[in-house]
Amino acid sequence: MATRESMDNLMQQVEDTIRYAEEQYKQSSLQEHYNDDNYTDALQQLEETYQDIAKMAHSANSQQREQLHRMRLQLQQLQNSMILEEH
Repeated sequence: MATRESMDNLMQQVEDTIRYAEEQYKQSSLQEHYNDDNYTDALQQLEETYQDIAKMAHSANSQQREQLHRMRLQLQQLQNSMILEEH
């Protein structure tokens, strides 16, 4: 079972990553291609956080896995929106 502290840390990481990615997404829509480095960085952070969730799921109990699954879906949705916007 994943520890409560490790779950809390991961949840904070997810929230921070989503906040940063959403900000870059908004900035990108306003500035078009002037913010490419930060936009790419945000996408990379989303992917890394997604992988961290997948790793945590291996040691999580069923309730934690459900919570991780919801976080993963949230990250994927934002990641997909950002990729589609990029093109």
